[in-house]
Amino acid sequence: METLKQAVTKKASWTTRLEEKQRRVESIKGLADGKVIPTDSIVEAMENLILPHDRVVLEGNNQKQASFLSEALAQINSEKVFDLHMIISSISRPEHLDLFEYGIAKKVDFAYAGPQSLRMAQMLEDGQLTMGEIHTYIELYGRLFIDLIPSVALVAADKADRNGNLYTGPNTEETPTLVEAAAFRDGIVIVQVNELTDELPRVDIPGSWVDFVVVADQPYELEPLFTRDPRHITDIQILQAMMIIRGIYERHQVQSLNHGIGYNTAAIELLLPTYGESLGLKGKICKHWALNPHPTLIPAIESDWVESVHCFGGEVGMEKYVEARRDVFFTGPDGSLRSNRTLCQMAGQYAVDLFIGSTLQMDHEANSSTVTRGRLAGYGGAPNMGHNPGGRRHSSSAWLNMMTSEDPLARGKKLVVQVVETFQNGNKPVFIDSLDAIDVKRDSNLATAPVMIYGEDVTHVVTEDGIAYLYKTDSMEKRREALSAIAGVTPVGLKQSPAQIEQLRGEGLIAYPEDLQIRRTDAKRSLLAAKSIEEIVEWSDGLYEPPAKFRSW
Repeated sequence: METLKQAVTKKASWTTRLEEKQRRVESIKGLADGKVIPTDSIVEAMENLILPHDRVVLEGNNQKQASFLSEALAQINSEKVFDLHMIISSISRPEHLDLFEYGIAKKVDFAYAGPQSLRMAQMLEDGQLTMGEIHTYIELYGRLFIDLIPSVALVAADKADRNGNLYTGPNTEETPTLVEAAAFRDGIVIVQVNELTDELPRVDIPGSWVDFVVVADQPYELEPLFTRDPRHITDIQILQAMMIIRGIYERHQVQSLNHGIGYNTAAIELLLPTYGESLGLKGKICKHWALNPHPTLIPAIESDWVESVHCFGGEVGMEKYVEARRDVFFTGPDGSLRSNRTLCQMAGQYAVDLFIGSTLQMDHEANSSTVTRGRLAGYGGAPNMGHNPGGRRHSSSAWLNMMTSEDPLARGKKLVVQVVETFQNGNKPVFIDSLDAIDVKRDSNLATAPVMIYGEDVTHVVTEDGIAYLYKTDSMEKRREALSAIAGVTPVGLKQSPAQIEQLRGEGLIAYPEDLQIRRTDAKRSLLAAKSIEEIVEWSDGLYEPPAKFRSW
């Protein structure tokens, strides 16, 4: 053993990452005042702190964008810094892709690219960028600690003091996760802040994790992504919401859940104090939520339906309302919301009984995707929310209600619900024989087709025609038949005869509104607890302050 040990060439240093970090930090001593980089020196500082081929994680999630830092990064000299490997959870801003056109960046790993999905697809086709993988949020965050460890983290916070302590306020989101991945592997952490102050409302991230702060020339971009104006909710969406409350939430006693973004789920939230109340369901369903502070949830909160809400992020205009409803939301001593995208994704994956969302396309086996031809959108957190996590071991009434086997080792299942109208805008069918994602895989040279939610995980599908109880089917053939029976006059729906549909109804594999004691003519906007943003403000006692674009009065 001793001989072997002597034969091994000793490593020159076990602190190479630390030494390189110290060298970079030392290189801007003349620019920075301690940890504070002057606003007008950020580009020069980045050109010294970031090196070619670095792996750089840039905060850009659903709502909160490190916009000052992303704009500065796009201004650096591509002869000094080039071929960066970017990690951006949500590619949302033009300069995110400008980086690749300018030669500053070469490769990207991401989770979602909705606003830039068309340009993303074109740039990939033109060879202007190299793609790593399309991830779920949790998957991407996890890899930051394994094989995508960043050299540099660029993030945003509300306030900082001169020691680098950060206050992230209601929109903490993914900031702690990105910072930790860099800070504890001797990466460099640069934070844009709206304000430098001597005293913080609370410390969300300690200064020992932070290398530099810079006061942005304007506040970071924040998008009110989860706000839906009730004026745009249709009678069809109200009918679907009634079926979901009666045929899924009540039937399976769903108490913990996550709602996706959409008018169909907003309709459910606004029907709880009216239609849900008429069914006597308060205290029996929809008590615990993994959810951003949706304004459309305010009437249900005010009507004592909601016991707790843990949030991925904040929502513009909801700050005062959240502070005033401490019993419901997770808040700090200062009263402001404490959100956490990573932990809320984990809660939505393992702790809730139900996820309900929507999609752009679904095939005859209930596989669904928001990636379509020429549109590389990705899928964000939906696959985390919308699958049956094999690691779950705790039981609940809804989870156990999914058991269809007498096997003594049988387990329950998470409810994964997809709610769609059979046709999109432009008369495009949602139900098709083959997903565009398969063509995108081929055209973009992806290793796997970008499927958002796999059919094997989907337990229920809801359309304007009815509900398909897919979890009850005992064969792929029956599964296809049930899905076809509610798919309307789409290519998938036309495969089912009236006689087959009646048989499926008799077997309880599908349910039409009439089977749930719902009259279609009752599905009217008069059922909504609030029919406009103005009425939501009234429900909140004036605490909700909607962004200007939602003010119509």
